[in-house]
Amino acid sequence: MKLRDAPSACPSLWRSLPCPPAELRLDLVLSSGQTFRWWESSPGAWTGVLGERVWTLRQERDRLWYTVYGEEGAGRPAQASEPEGAETDQILRDYFQLDVGLPALYRAWGAADPLFRKVAGDFPGVRVLRQDPVECLLSFICTSNNHISRITTMIERLCQAFGRRLCCLDARPMHAFPSLSALTGADAEAQLRALGFGYRAKFVSGSARAIAEGLGAEGLHRLRTVPYAEARRVLCALPGVGTKVADCVCLMALDKAEAVPVDTHVWRIARQRYGAALGGRSLTPRAHQEIGDFFRGLWGPRAGWAQAVLFCADLRKGQEPASSRDRDRRSQGQDSRRHSPA
Repeated sequence: MKLRDAPSACPSLWRSLPCPPAELRLDLVLSSGQTFRWWESSPGAWTGVLGERVWTLRQERDRLWYTVYGEEGAGRPAQASEPEGAETDQILRDYFQLDVGLPALYRAWGAADPLFRKVAGDFPGVRVLRQDPVECLLSFICTSNNHISRITTMIERLCQAFGRRLCCLDARPMHAFPSLSALTGADAEAQLRALGFGYRAKFVSGSARAIAEGLGAEGLHRLRTVPYAEARRVLCALPGVGTKVADCVCLMALDKAEAVPVDTHVWRIARQRYGAALGGRSLTPRAHQEIGDFFRGLWGPRAGWAQAVLFCADLRKGQEPASSRDRDRRSQGQDSRRHSPA
């Protein structure tokens, strides 16, 4: 199937939502390490997998345009598929959390924090995605001591090896994210190691198995309704999940807007840019909590959203955050002791 990169190509196969750049910037949100399943398929067009469907998104002025590709059937190629109106509109509204008004939040964060105000003017429209909890969790397990381009490649390999094929766009096969059952087979860990996952292989397969045999995918989704501290506690009991990964999942999949993922980069920001005397000489669980509490006190109940703006700004300015490059081994002691790499 041919990739459609603009509404001018087959207009009947595109729909749009009102969405000005101050509310959403696709180029900033989809490339900043929240998700690893989208790529810029042509200038200004982003193609990826969401909800077991393949989409291309594009922003033009105050509209968010999208097209959805049909799924391949048994023995037949994918067919062109018209967007299904209200259903697909709602999928995008939910994924981008478009019910949250972003300009008002930017104004509030800027009023409380002059450093935020100085940075944010160049980075409008950065919002937190609302992702599938299973996909978000297993993806962020892969982020330890890693960088965005390599994580993206790993997730692509994971989906190709274990996920259901959805369609083929311009000779590029597109796959759904794997089900838990696909990742709990006896040889799953060995397959992941062969795909280059290294020590993360046992954590991905181990967490998939722990969820499948424990609370299940539905139980993981239900963590959206429990308090933040409880959700983080449950996540940290899974193989390969430390406080940072748990906070990423809480923020980006479990509706915990107050979650502030803390790594060595955020720790340095708190100490150097904000003059906060937080934590000791290493990034302990207590330091995680103190730093998160500091930013929650500064930015309010959506502190994790404010941090996402600064994370994106640093990434774009070439100061790659510590979560996206090899980290200081000493500061990783807490997680490595709990989940020693194989």
